Amino acid sequence: MINQTLSEADTKMKKAVEVTREDFAAIRTGRANPSMFHKLTADYYGSPTPLQQLASFTAPEPRVIIISPYDASAMSAIEKSIRDSDLGVNPTDDGRTIRVTLPELTEERRRDYIKMAKSKAEDGRIAIRNIRRTAKQAMDKMEKDGEVGKDDVTGAEKRLDGVTKKHVDEIDEMLKHKEAELLEV
Repeated sequence: MINQTLSEADTKMKKAVEVTREDFAAIRTGRANPSMFHKLTADYYGSPTPLQQLASFTAPEPRVIIISPYDASAMSAIEKSIRDSDLGVNPTDDGRTIRVTLPELTEERRRDYIKMAKSKAEDGRIAIRNIRRTAKQAMDKMEKDGEVGKDDVTGAEKRLDGVTKKHVDEIDEMLKHKEAELLEV
């Protein structure tokens, strides 16, 4: 019973780390990266559709991304989605493809992105701590109901703390790499 609770907590914490990793990928750095567009959706025939389902993305140069829509009728919706996003870019189209040229990041903009990365990292840590709290409450309830002994719960809490620390450290490491990437000129 306790092992199942620990396993569920570990799985949920891994998902929280993965969500944080995706959030970091969406934060723009000085280099063009197709993952910047993962969170964007475009209105396609009345329903919000992820851009990855509407077009292919290539980065032929360090600061340029070429977007090739699968359906030419989606081009204006894709362009509008990119323009309205918080990426700070202005897409241009040549009738068949959309070209996004990323401007050089200013020092102030880099600092803003670092703040955003720290905020997303803290969101991830909070999610992990909430998962830990829920698992601990479940174990305390098992002990109170007499399903398991106090020693079992104490040992499980130590293992839970170890798992929690491992995942929080993983987020901290990702943040450190993202900050270094953002400060790189």
